[in-house]
Parts: sequence; C-alpha cells; structure tokens
Amino acid sequence: MQAKVRYRLLILTLLPILLTLVSLVFITIYWNISYTSQQLFMKVKADLTVAENTLEQVQNRQEQQLVHVANSWAFQTAFKQLLQDKNNQQARKTISQVLNQTKQQLSLDFLRVVSADQVNNDTDLSALLRKKTKSPSSGMMVLSPKRLKEIDSQLAQYAIIDLKTTQRALEPTKAQEKRGLVSRSVLPIINPDSSVTWYLDGGNLLNRDTAIVDYIRNLVYDKGTLPELSIGTVTVFLDNVRVSTNVPMNASSSQYSDQNRALGTLVSEEVRQKVLLEGQPWIDRAFVFNDWYISAYAPLLDIYGKRIGMVYTGFSEGPFINNYLLNIIELGSILMLVLFISGLLVYRGAYSLLKPIERIHHVVKAVQSGRNVRIGELGLDRDNELANLAEQFDSMLDLLQRRNLQIQAAAEQLEVKVEQRTKSLQDKTEELQRNVALLNETRQQLVTNEKLTALGELTAGIAHEINNPTAVILGNMELLKFELGDQAELVAEEIELVIQQVGRISTIIRSLLQYSRPGEFNAPIEMHQVTPIVEEVLVLVRHSIQKQQVVLVKELNASCPVEVNRPQLQQVLINLVINAAHAIEAKKEPDRDRIWIRTQDWLQNDEPIGVKIEVEDEGVGISAEQLSRIFDPFYTTRKDGTGLGLSLSYGIIKRLGGTIEVKSTEGKGTVFTIGLYYKAKDEHTNNPYDGLHFS
Repeated sequence: MQAKVRYRLLILTLLPILLTLVSLVFITIYWNISYTSQQLFMKVKADLTVAENTLEQVQNRQEQQLVHVANSWAFQTAFKQLLQDKNNQQARKTISQVLNQTKQQLSLDFLRVVSADQVNNDTDLSALLRKKTKSPSSGMMVLSPKRLKEIDSQLAQYAIIDLKTTQRALEPTKAQEKRGLVSRSVLPIINPDSSVTWYLDGGNLLNRDTAIVDYIRNLVYDKGTLPELSIGTVTVFLDNVRVSTNVPMNASSSQYSDQNRALGTLVSEEVRQKVLLEGQPWIDRAFVFNDWYISAYAPLLDIYGKRIGMVYTGFSEGPFINNYLLNIIELGSILMLVLFISGLLVYRGAYSLLKPIERIHHVVKAVQSGRNVRIGELGLDRDNELANLAEQFDSMLDLLQRRNLQIQAAAEQLEVKVEQRTKSLQDKTEELQRNVALLNETRQQLVTNEKLTALGELTAGIAHEINNPTAVILGNMELLKFELGDQAELVAEEIELVIQQVGRISTIIRSLLQYSRPGEFNAPIEMHQVTPIVEEVLVLVRHSIQKQQVVLVKELNASCPVEVNRPQLQQVLINLVINAAHAIEAKKEPDRDRIWIRTQDWLQNDEPIGVKIEVEDEGVGISAEQLSRIFDPFYTTRKDGTGLGLSLSYGIIKRLGGTIEVKSTEGKGTVFTIGLYYKAKDEHTNNPYDGLHFS
C-alpha cells in the first residue's frame, strides 16, 4: 500500500513538471531553428551584396588606374610624339614599355593603347563606349581564345581550365573551358582639339584570379565571424563553371592552397536552373562541390545585360548543425537532471508523509483481526493532523475495550441483557468500521490537498507574470485585426511588438525561478540610460492602458546611466504601471484617471549617484495593514491576482542593491519610488530588508 501510494504521488507530482519542461524544450528548439536559419540566410545575403559591390569597386578602380596612367608624365610624353605621327614606331615602343611597366605595378593582366579604328571594329569596345563616348567605361565580358590572343598572347593560355565531373551537376559537355571572363575598362584619350583618336584598354582576366575571391573572403569571413571548422568561400562562375574560387577540394587539408581549389568544377543543377536560366538570386542551403553550404548566388551580367555567370558566397553548414545538436543534448541533460532531482525530493517527501499513515493502517488491520494494539506516538507535533487522528483513534479503541468488558460482565449477570449488549456491540462495530472508512478518506484528502497546494502555487506563480505580456499580445493582435487590410505596413510595429512579447515569456518564467533560487539565475547587468527603457515600457503597456481609459503623464529628466538588466527593469516598471491602472479602475472615478511616470537623477551632496523612478496613480490607495504585506509572496487583494508581481519586483531591485519606497493615502493614490545606483551593489552585503521602505 505504501509503495503504491508513494509511486502514484511521485507520478502525479512529476507529470506537470515533465510536461512543462518538455514544452519549454520544444519551444526553445522551434525558436532556435527559426531564428538561427533566418539569421544565417540574412548573413549570407549580406555577404553576397559585399561580393557584388566589391566587383563593382574593382571596375571603378580600373577606371581610376587608367585615368592615372593617361595623366602620367611618361605616358603623355610618348603620346605627344604619337599624336604628331601615328606611324612613329619609336613612340609606340616607348608607350608599350611604359604600359608594360605600369601594368605590373597596377596588377592588371593587360594594358594597351588602341586606335579609334580598332575600337570601331571591336563590337565589345564599341558597346562599352556606347553610353560614355568621352568618359571611362567598364564592364564584364566573355572573350574567345582568339580575342584573348589579340589582346595578349599569354591570356589565352592562362584562361584554359580543365573541367571536372561534379556531384549534383550536369556532366560537362567539353573537356576544357578556354573562354575568358574579363573585367575590362576603356578610357578615351582626349586630344587638344577635344577629338578622340586613341583609347587606353585595360583590365583583368578573372580565370584563375585568386586575389579577388580571397580578398572578398577575408573581408566577409574574417576570423571570429564563423564557428570553428566552418569554411567561408567565394566563387566567380563563367556560365556554370568555377573559374575563380577558394572552395576547397579537400576541407581537411590546407583549404586555400592553389592545388586545393575547386577550379573547373560545376555548380549544382538546381542552382543553375534558378540563377542562370531564370535569373533569380539563390538564398538557401546548397550542395557546393562536396558538402552542404549556406549559400547565396546572384547572376553576373555582361555589358549587353546577358547572364554570363554567377557570383557566389557561402559557408559550410556542418559546424552550425553540430553546435545545434550539442545544444539539444545539453538541454536534454539538464531536463533529465531536473526530473531526477524533483523525483528524489518527491520520493523523500512521500516517504516521510506515508510512514505515519502506514503505521495507522497496520493498527487498523490489527484491530480488525482482533488484536489489542494501539497507535501510540508517531513522532509528530501535537498540532499535526495525523497525530490528532492517531490520538482520537487510540481513545476510541480504549473506549471500545471498556465497552467490551462491560458487555462481558453484563453477559455473566443477566442473560436477558445479552441480546441488548450484543446489539450495542454490533452498533459500535459498525461505528468502528465507519471510522476506519473515514480514516482512509481523510488520508486520501490529505494527499490530494498537498498536491493541489503545490500545483496551485506553481500554476499561480507562472500565470501571474504571463498575464502582462499576454495582455499586450492580445491588445496588439486585436489592433492588428482591426487595422489589417491591403496596407499591411500599418501594423508592422504591432507585429514586431508581438514577437518581443513572446520573447518576454521565457524571461518571466526565468524570473520565477530567480525568485526561488536567485543565486543560480542572476541575470547579467549592463550600463543603460533609463529614459529609453521607460519609453519602451510605455509602448508595451499603451494598449492595455488605453482599454482602461487611463492617461499616462511622462516627466523623464534622468541623465545618469545605471547598471541594470534591461528586461528585468522593464518587467518591474510594467508591473507597477499595470497595478496603478488596476487601482484607478477599482476607484471608478472618470475624472481621476492619470498615472505619472517620472525619472530624475539621484543626487547626494549635489553629485549624481544614480537614478530615481516614480510611478504615481490616483487610485484607491493602500491601507496601513495591507501596506505592510504588499511585498509578501502570494499576497493580493485582486480576485484574479496571484500576489507575485510586487514580490518579484522587490527581488529584482534588491539584487541590484536598489531601493523601493511606497507612499500611499487611501482614497487619493499611491507613489512607488525606485532608487537605482550608478554601480549595482552586491546584494549579499545588504540586510534582507534594506532597500524596502513604507510610508
């Protein structure tokens, strides 16, 4: 019997704890997945934007380099000779020497002077200069091996890349990619008569150009921006071929060596279809050569607006998944530890509770079997219900024994009274059985009352602090339903507010644990200005206050920063404002509906030592008897209250070393004053009641 009741009590007590913890775990996992995925995709999208802007800057830098070359003394000297005689071979040779030397200094792959006739015969250069006939122009273009040889004989050879079969990609239709992806700039050289007969033509071949992709990689994936073992990569594609990349062939080796780059590999077919064929950007996870990456792709356009390739940025997905799984394991371990400790405590409590009940049960069984035994002392206080029950039961057994002796004596004297005494004995026996049944019912009621008390306190504590954010959520959702239409932007602020309030739910539950075990859940504190926190609180409570037709009056004059935990201070102020609104509503006087919230610097010897925050209302006020108990846990005067709001608020301010002053006059209103020091004081140095003042 003892084991059966004990284990049933253990199961019934742990069941709500288990359901609550499991719900919290699943909510945490859901929000973690949603938030983490969203943040990763936002990051890689920003990285792609940086890569595209960097490519544009490369072209702008090429134009500036050409302008510097054209304005240089060496070039201008040789160019004047060329203008005088376009067939002057010495001038051409001098210009070639100057440009070759400058090309190496500027890290350009080619730099040359072309005539106006050559430009007119070159469709790419003509198209490049179509919009800016006398200004430098730049753009991307794809050149055939023949065109590359015309520019520089070495470019055609350097552009050749062997194609490789790649997972999740189409089979290559040729063995090599011989075309070149070129970033090209052209600068018209203005003659003294404002005519143009010569042009500077320069640029870079992006095939095998590791400098640009490594520069972008170092820019967006510097040390500390990614988890350990995560690889950040950047790639420039010609069609679907990686012609410039730092995607490693083997991530376990030196990932950025020239031999380890995945040059000549192909993009996956699903990415090719969306980006190259449909012209849409790709922001999602994608298979990159041999692993899954958080990826971003964008089409690369040439000077004609035609899609000629892609730009890619991304980082490996594996380390993020490993970190996420590790978090789940840690969360599960904490859950099991909490359940084990809770089960141990409930088991020990059930044992100490059921031991006296078991003894009473054995005595009842023994009496029913005819044995003359008593319960005796249970080792409990005399005021204990079980001790009183055992004493009454022993008294009843003594009385029954005396009655039995009387019946036996009467039976020896009068046979006539035997029947009467026998009937009396039967009546007493029935009474004893009823008392035994009553004892069993009482035992069950005691167990049930203990469970309901524990569950009631737990549920009331959690429900109290969830009421405030729930009220805000419901208020904003009602406004969202009312305002929602074709112009969804009108309720964007309320939607964001809903998200913030959902985040506060976990903070409130953490505060409940913080109340019972403050040493384990001290929230981090930081230096903050009080005015922005108060402004945010007024936004959070405005819909609840508006429903009660209460006017908020702001007097925010504090300038001294203080060390606080922002969410916890918001929680305290929301509690005080909501309580003030309830106090006004209880008074039911339409002309007394104002709440003041004031902030000012806390001065000592004309020097600021912190900030004081006042919340004043014109409510019903608080009596002297109630004023001494308002910070007691579970004390409340509202039918729907739990009595935890002010108790939790006091605990938060106390752990910051601050003070709470309460002044109230019945029928006129109440003023709560919070004092916060510039530097939060250690709570352990204070008396438990320091910082709490009543007037």
